[in-house]
Amino acid sequence: MLTIRFSRVGRKNKAQFRIVLQQHTAAPTGGHVALLGSYDPHQKIAILKADKIKEWIANGAQVSDSVYNLLIKEGVIEGKKRAIKMVKAVVPEAPAAPEEKAPEVKTQEAAPAEEVKAE
Repeated sequence: MLTIRFSRVGRKNKAQFRIVLQQHTAAPTGGHVALLGSYDPHQKIAILKADKIKEWIANGAQVSDSVYNLLIKEGVIEGKKRAIKMVKAVVPEAPAAPEEKAPEVKTQEAAPAEEVKAE
């Protein structure tokens, strides 16, 4: 299945993205079928090949949520934006340490003292 998604390019702390068409199993920076545009998130500038994007979507290409929202914002396609939520990393809780108690001292029960009757 083909997908339209971002491929990160640019320097460290100065990200820029290419909008590429590629197999959904390929790495985002791997080989792509077609280059459909670019996006600079710092200056909010998008350069899109709208006719090619519409053509690939009509042919069945899926669009990632982030690219879909960008295409709606730029007016390439119509629709409602998709909610994008980052999944929080689940940190397994360490088993709670049992509260430290004073060590129990085992005492031997004294045998009941025999009553001695004095006569």
